[in-house]
Amino acid sequence: MPITSPGLLEDVEFVGSWFNVELSNGIKGLFKEVSGLAIDTTVVEITDSNGTDSQTRKRPGQTNYGDIVLKRTLSPDKSFWDWAKSIRDGKKTYRTDGSIVLFDITGKEIGRWNFTNAWPSKWSASDLDVGSDDPMIEEVTLAVELLQRKS
Repeated sequence: MPITSPGLLEDVEFVGSWFNVELSNGIKGLFKEVSGLAIDTTVVEITDSNGTDSQTRKRPGQTNYGDIVLKRTLSPDKSFWDWAKSIRDGKKTYRTDGSIVLFDITGKEIGRWNFTNAWPSKWSASDLDVGSDDPMIEEVTLAVELLQRKS
């Protein structure tokens, strides 16, 4: 006899393979990987002592947001390269907002992370290798000032 669990059997966990990257500056593309959706809050320790006993309390300090790393197959589309180059060349308007959006198998949005004031702090392409037929990968690291999970 099979073992069953009580209640409805419903998949509620997110699957990380159906996602889209939306950037407000109009750069588009198909991405194979996104990483760095992270919040890091510094722990501030305060220790008080009365001479015989001491007590340490921990409280939240400054919050930092991880860099978001986007990877896609390198193509003739130079939009990320041009964006990174515009910073090097001194262009003053280089920040953009964006979102990482998760979908279920039907294409319905099930999760969203919005980020604010992003800009490319690093652009790189995979190494060239005469002995490999692997597609080249373009990697862009976005510095972000705020990350919010909306759903």
